[in-house]
Amino acid sequence: MAPLDGATLALVDGARRLDKHPVARLLSLVEQGGEPARARKAALFRHLAATFPMGRVIGVTGTPGAGKSSLIGRVALALVAVDPAVRVAVVAVDPSSQDSGGALLGDRLRTHFPVGERRIFFRSQATQGDLGGVGRRTWAATRLLGRFFDLVFVETVGVGQSEIEIARLADATALVLQPLAGDHVQFMKAGVMDVPDLFVVNKCDEEALARRSTYELRAALHVARIGGDEPRIFQTSVVTGRGIAELAAYLSTVPPRPPEPMHFVERAVAEAYGSFGRAILAEEAATWGAEALRTSVYEDLEQRALDAIRQRLRS
Repeated sequence: MAPLDGATLALVDGARRLDKHPVARLLSLVEQGGEPARARKAALFRHLAATFPMGRVIGVTGTPGAGKSSLIGRVALALVAVDPAVRVAVVAVDPSSQDSGGALLGDRLRTHFPVGERRIFFRSQATQGDLGGVGRRTWAATRLLGRFFDLVFVETVGVGQSEIEIARLADATALVLQPLAGDHVQFMKAGVMDVPDLFVVNKCDEEALARRSTYELRAALHVARIGGDEPRIFQTSVVTGRGIAELAAYLSTVPPRPPEPMHFVERAVAEAYGSFGRAILAEEAATWGAEALRTSVYEDLEQRALDAIRQRLRS
């Protein structure tokens, strides 16, 4: 396995000092596709895994208009205000045009951080046509940023009930709702309601509406999650600051979950080779062993899978 080259190591040193330019350069590297960058990315992630602990990844999903961007901004500011040592990164995923392939990347407009605040980093990503709320390179971005930042927020596209991919890469997922977004029947619909670890009723500027929506949500969860623990529900308002400190404190204590890199390896294989590649991957992965799956970086697993499929095609 190739060692980390000097130029990339210098970027890692700069990123560890929270210099934003090196962080951005490293993100650009891990977001690259294609074979030429694969070995360099794999060396980078092996170095990071051996050198730095992994921070927590918090997924934030919900329908458009629920106030996800503004809420994340307020929570990030609350976190750095309370703890002078905490470091926060935000990855905001925006939809790509089906026609042009471009994306507006407009979530940055709703998230305002102090100029020169080194402990907060923001990055926009496009979905590049992927469904499920996150982009093709979101997994890699979170694995990188988590080595330099204590909390990494991932704001999904915001398409509603089909948006469940975030649970595969986050240690905890928050579903952000707004008052009068739906009745208890709407709340009970399957899909994204099965995913969250916590719920946030945002835009709680008016007390009666906040109480009503929270009551209907709690009643729906009582029915929909029979036999399971009911997740926490927070009431927040970006305008008044209601519940922001409590939500920030809760998210700072989220425990880690085992990562699921094979899910994203399967996605890459299916994208390249369809169901044929997925079937071969299932056969090959069964021989790799639990230790390899636990300790290998994503790029090595993806390369191993693609090599196995190409070998099978040649034979």
